[in-house]
Amino acid sequence: MYARLPNERIGVAIGPSGEVKQEIERRTGTKLTLDSETGEVRIEPGEDPLGALMAREVLHAIARGFSSERAFRLFEDDQFLEVIDIRDFAGRSERALVRLKGRAIGEEGKTRQILEETTGAHVSIYGKTIAFIGTAEQLVVAREAIERLLGGSTHSSVYRFLERKRREMKRRFIMQR
Repeated sequence: MYARLPNERIGVAIGPSGEVKQEIERRTGTKLTLDSETGEVRIEPGEDPLGALMAREVLHAIARGFSSERAFRLFEDDQFLEVIDIRDFAGRSERALVRLKGRAIGEEGKTRQILEETTGAHVSIYGKTIAFIGTAEQLVVAREAIERLLGGSTHSSVYRFLERKRREMKRRFIMQR
C-alpha cells in the first residue's frame, strides 16, 4: 500500500529524529519507507491489515496540512478525516480558488477559528483543499458550513448556522447523559 506526501510535508511525517514516523509505525504495526525525493511512502502492513489503512489515513491528514499531533487524533475510534476540493466550487479559475480559500480562512484566521471552536473539528486549509478531522457529527456540520461559505453565503449567516448547530449538539450531548 502506498501514500504520497507533498515534498514540504515529508519532514512533518518523519518528525524530529524520526519520532512521528516511529509513532505511526508503533501505533499501526506497520513499516513505513519514505522516499524523500518523490514523497512516496510505502506502507507494509503488520499482523493487523487495518493498521496499514490507519497509517495511510494519518499520512493523508499530514499531507493535507495537519500537524502530526492533530493527525494522531485519527487513532481514536470515533475520529475521521474528510477532504473537500475547493476546485469543485472555484472551477478552473486560480483567482476564484484564492478568493474561496480566503473566505474559508477569514480575516486573520477568524472563520477557520470559529469553525473549529463551534464544531470541535480540526480544520486545515492547504493547497486546493479544506480538510477536517472530527467525529461524524462534527464533520457533517463543518462540511455544510464550508460548503455554504464556498457557495456564496455570507459569513454572518454561516456563523448563525454554526451557533444553531452547536446548541443542537450540546442539547443532544446533555440528553445522552
